[in-house]
Amino acid sequence: MEMKVAPPSAAKTGTGLAATRLRVSPLRLVSVALPLLVLVSAGWWLWRGPTITVVNVSRGDAAEIVYATGAVEPETWSRSTPLVRGRIVERCRCEGKLVKAGDVLARLDDKEPLATLNDLRALEVFQRREFDRQTQLLERGATTSQSYQRAESDLARIQAQIAAQTQRLDHYKLLAPMDGVVLKEDGEVGDMVDPGTILYRIGLEKPLWVVADVNEEDIPRVQIGQKALLRTDAFANQPLSGHVKQITPAGDPVSKTFRVRIGLPDDTPLRVGMSVEANIITREKRDVVLVPANAVVNNGVFVIENDRARIRKISTGIRGSGFVEVLDGVREGDVVASPATTNIRDGSRVRSELTGSGAP
Repeated sequence: MEMKVAPPSAAKTGTGLAATRLRVSPLRLVSVALPLLVLVSAGWWLWRGPTITVVNVSRGDAAEIVYATGAVEPETWSRSTPLVRGRIVERCRCEGKLVKAGDVLARLDDKEPLATLNDLRALEVFQRREFDRQTQLLERGATTSQSYQRAESDLARIQAQIAAQTQRLDHYKLLAPMDGVVLKEDGEVGDMVDPGTILYRIGLEKPLWVVADVNEEDIPRVQIGQKALLRTDAFANQPLSGHVKQITPAGDPVSKTFRVRIGLPDDTPLRVGMSVEANIITREKRDVVLVPANAVVNNGVFVIENDRARIRKISTGIRGSGFVEVLDGVREGDVVASPATTNIRDGSRVRSELTGSGAP
């Protein structure tokens, strides 16, 4: 009889159980490895720290400024307005032209006041005849002195009314108040205008200045002669400058502002009526250490050393809108976080991304 021997894989173990081969599914292997890879990557990222933008501390000029807004006006000019209500019947159409003081710029309809003047003149003729008759009668003793005085008084009253009405007729004419150029002409023939309506602006084209409003908390720092840097959308890429020429002694308690006039050079490209933003330089320093204003937090900056952020206290000088002068605490060439975001902690590891220098 032939005997068959079972292969080793089918041999009995000491416990009587058959041994089996261990098999792992590829899908199960991926499901275990992927979370592990994510954990390792997250740990690596946390170990390297967040990415922040940094700048090199540099040197430059620091300026303390006072902000103001205003408009360009001639230093010498005047407005022309009617004194009575009326309809425009004539215009000079002289915008941009030279005029002399007393030239007629416009006329209002004066038919009604002229008719009143003619009535008064007719009444004057009658009263003069009555006065002459009373004079002759008084000389012959045929009238009383009271009748003579009454006739004299009536004539004087009519003459006074004629003088007042003649003066009133002049109000229907708009005259140039000064020699100059008609800068602007408003209103058309047929328009009804009220007293105080500005129809003409007359002045000298040069010199010009900017009439600006400064907040009352800033006005103590503004002084006559200080330089001002100007900006307007019409000349956005062109440097414009002026100097403080006048400061109004009394402020406006409603708007809480003071009026400041900034003189302009004769070659300025600015035109009358343009809106202007002004930065009045109240204090200036040359060649100082500067850091961006957004890098300063609680009188300190985050200096980046060996990929770690270290808080360093600083002493500051001039504080501008974009940069701050540093008197002590950092030196030129140091690298600081800008902006100093809330996810930065003292001693934390960071990744730096250089964006520029700390000087304007």
